[in-house]
Amino acid sequence: MTTFASQLRIPATYMRGGTSKGVFFKLDDLPEAARVPGAARDALLMRVIGSPDPYGKHTDGMGGATSSTSKAVIIAPASVPDHDVDYLYGQVSIDTAFVDWSGNCGNLSTAVGPFAIANGFIPAARIPQDGSVTVRIWQANIGKIILAHVPVTNGQVQETGDFELDGVTFPAAEIVLEFLDPSDDGEAGGAMFPTGNLVDDLDVPGVGTLRATMITAGIPTVFVDAAAIGYDGTELQPAINEDKAALAKLEAIRVAGALRMGLIRSPEEAATRQHTPKVAFVAPPKDYVSSSGKRIAAADIDLNVRAMSMGKLHHAMMGTASVAIATAAAVPGTLVNIAAGGGTRERVCFGHPSGTLAVGASVAQVDGQWTVTRAVMSRSARVLMEGWVRIPQD
Repeated sequence: MTTFASQLRIPATYMRGGTSKGVFFKLDDLPEAARVPGAARDALLMRVIGSPDPYGKHTDGMGGATSSTSKAVIIAPASVPDHDVDYLYGQVSIDTAFVDWSGNCGNLSTAVGPFAIANGFIPAARIPQDGSVTVRIWQANIGKIILAHVPVTNGQVQETGDFELDGVTFPAAEIVLEFLDPSDDGEAGGAMFPTGNLVDDLDVPGVGTLRATMITAGIPTVFVDAAAIGYDGTELQPAINEDKAALAKLEAIRVAGALRMGLIRSPEEAATRQHTPKVAFVAPPKDYVSSSGKRIAAADIDLNVRAMSMGKLHHAMMGTASVAIATAAAVPGTLVNIAAGGGTRERVCFGHPSGTLAVGASVAQVDGQWTVTRAVMSRSARVLMEGWVRIPQD
């Protein structure tokens, strides 16, 4: 008779952050082999999420079979002075055996502060009976600082509220996120505009030459004009995700951008770097109806943006891509800035498939180089379930 191993039982919290969901772990709660980067950690997280799944459903896991819901987070005591926690994010591929650690998730960043408070990472003396706690987060994937301003009521994280976020069904409490120095223009990184140009001619095999703004703020992102690839910027998911030719074209743009930005050395490497860079297409403001049936008026937005995530059009907008949008919009001459009407601006409101989002960025030109000091946006987060997740020991 065949004997099968029992299941592992691992403490975990299932959380929504912004327009994403993910499984959160404390580093010390993971099996010892998974407490360090490597194959054991990746295998564990894939099994938790339910990947790889050739059916694309995640029926046997916690994932939701979309890029927004196939995520895992590991939280640990801060490894950097004057911070509260280390936050490590893994984007789990749906149909392949792969976890991408190359970037951050801006949406799930929202849930890190509440998780840190609720799980004892913040000294009790810093938590007021009523008020707000600023959680200083070290984003370990990219080595950046995020400040999360988390509301507190009766000494506990306040999760309910009246803040509405397009792409999320129910209102919740508002959490303000500040992404400090979100570009890669420090000593260890490249320029905010890695090609040195605000707009480049990008040669895309099988597509042609496209004007592109390539930026590394929040997350490496390649922006192109919607009209140049046959769109008007009001598209919803079915228009892109059900069109195999469109998906192939947008992936070709992503690969060409990754090569031009120096993120990969060969097109083949793109398969192992699915999370970054992002591709987004921009257009001047135009009326449209969002995926929920809400009418979005051109007069209420500065521009329309649609972005790809893990090979599909995102249902709303990634938080990190929102940082890239705000930063690029603040720099006169980028494609994002031009779509928004040009000029200088520290705040932009853009339309996405689920509605609208306002985000701000502070930029400056120093010695001829553009730099961004911070980007700010409001999101919300909520614990959906907490307890233990189970996976087979093998």
